[in-house]
Amino acid sequence: MSEAASLMQAVLGPAFGAQEAQALLDRAMASEVDPLHWCAVHLGISQSEIMRRVADWLGLAFYEVVPRLVTTEIAPTRLETLAEMRMFRIKVLDRDVAFAAPDFFGAMRLKRVYAANPSLHQSLCLVPAPALRELMVDAAQEALIDGARQTLSRSWPHAAAQLDLTRPVRWSFAIMLVLATGLVLAAPLSGQYWLLPLWFVLVVLPTVLRLAALLTPSRPAFDPDLVIEETDLPVYSILVPLRDEANMVDQLCRSLGQFDYPREKLQIIFVVESRSPETVAAVRRHLDDARFTLVVVPDAMPRTKPKALDFALPLCRGEFVVVYDAEDIPGPDQLRSIVTQFRSDDEVQCIQSRLVIGNGRFGVLPALFAGEYAALFTVMLPAFARWGAVMPLGGTSNHFRLATLRHLGGWDAYNVTEDADLGVRLARRNLRTATNTSFTMEDAPTALAPWMGQRTRWTKGWMQTFAVHNRRPLRLLKDLGWRRFLLFQITIVGMLLAPLLHTALALFLVWTLVEGRAFITGHDPWLIACIVTLVVGHGAAIATNLVGLARTGQSGLASKQILLPLYWLLIGWATWRALGEFVRHPFRWFKTPHEVSAPGAARSGRSAASAAPVGADHGGGV
Repeated sequence: MSEAASLMQAVLGPAFGAQEAQALLDRAMASEVDPLHWCAVHLGISQSEIMRRVADWLGLAFYEVVPRLVTTEIAPTRLETLAEMRMFRIKVLDRDVAFAAPDFFGAMRLKRVYAANPSLHQSLCLVPAPALRELMVDAAQEALIDGARQTLSRSWPHAAAQLDLTRPVRWSFAIMLVLATGLVLAAPLSGQYWLLPLWFVLVVLPTVLRLAALLTPSRPAFDPDLVIEETDLPVYSILVPLRDEANMVDQLCRSLGQFDYPREKLQIIFVVESRSPETVAAVRRHLDDARFTLVVVPDAMPRTKPKALDFALPLCRGEFVVVYDAEDIPGPDQLRSIVTQFRSDDEVQCIQSRLVIGNGRFGVLPALFAGEYAALFTVMLPAFARWGAVMPLGGTSNHFRLATLRHLGGWDAYNVTEDADLGVRLARRNLRTATNTSFTMEDAPTALAPWMGQRTRWTKGWMQTFAVHNRRPLRLLKDLGWRRFLLFQITIVGMLLAPLLHTALALFLVWTLVEGRAFITGHDPWLIACIVTLVVGHGAAIATNLVGLARTGQSGLASKQILLPLYWLLIGWATWRALGEFVRHPFRWFKTPHEVSAPGAARSGRSAASAAPVGADHGGGV
């Protein structure tokens, strides 16, 4: 029997014969992953028991956990090397002891080294891989936190919110936004026709952009008949940031366990804040599944999702990486579809999947939220991709090439809409972003308070992104070029100003009607401009929602979209709140509470999201 087959049989245990061990070893080798990991995933042998059997085969000592006799700190020059570390040396009493969690071939090399150096057993012990990883994260804690907070500012200081969002910058931005809003609103009362161009730029162009997106045809992002063999699928890293969400863990583990993807090639990392002990305990109950890993993020400012993601990013081993939130239920085919699209176009560096609201029929607010999401992810973003515009990515289900994400400096730990910022940085480096029709179900807030908190944070993040990247407009213009620069300005200004302007205009027109007075008489161009802006602006928004809902199979929510003008009143109020927070508390993170999806919502969301064929969106991008 070969040495490899001997080790495999030792790992499998006495119930397996030599021929069975060889056959299973061949299957594991064909999958191109570590055979020890393959056994843990497919045969249900715990990682602890596997390493115990490896230690017995080698004749070395085994420990369930690494003894914490001293406090150890390390500061690796390259944090990403932590993902591949298999050995860690610490001082135990008066002796240096190495604790190792070798892979299959590392164990065979150790056997040869041990045969040549029998005294090795005095200074080497084996431990389970999770125990070694936990030790390394604890030892490198300060370096990981420092990297999470500083990597972007060191590699790209002119795109970091912590450096560019000084108090004068925030106040200047707030004053300019208020002045622009006031000037546009005062223009009809002043009767000055020279203000019409300003009105057109700030009020009309965002509507024109929406209409252009509606008229932009979609086309397949890649050949849907392209099939990638199981053995050619890469390791995929999945980051799941959690805080105070113990109630969501069971549902989340079930949904992440349903991927149509080789189980042994999934690295699912739950990134949990140490301030959430109940969530940490809930995740630990699922760690018998070898695909799951827990990384506990120490309490440190800023307390944001991107800081937690940056803390865990060096531990990713996959070729691609994706982020899912606590309430996400991704479609089973999503990872395969994304890999196929990446493989079909080497220039694409980021792919945004569709986010679909699954509880849209549970109230007016979720229905309008569902329409807004459908418009964004099935109409606007595919059009942006085709135009090569800056992509304001969603907060989840955006897939990256891991090497590219690291090269960009990861997420901005201080930006509260970290993915919108990352979309701008991708564009500034001329890296292409694409969309994909594979879906992820989410639930919208059903109560006003959490909706308002979430929307306030989003709008504050768009303000952060706009202010940071426009600090040096000539450099931004050079990076993006005139066309993308203007599209970026129109997109973000439209997101910020449109709700304020439409809300103010609507309220003012209602007030004039109630008072029985006409603030403009005759055939004044401003009267025409106001009416056209309200009618066309709201009409375009409603039409975009309706088209998006048709594309996601949620046309049953169409009737509620007539209430969109009232929804914009709420968005307008959230924008004013965001402006106040932007000035006073720019980095404060509102944590949206989540609840387990109702079974009816889950079924209806899945069927709706599956309405469109995978790959129907355009795959072009910035």
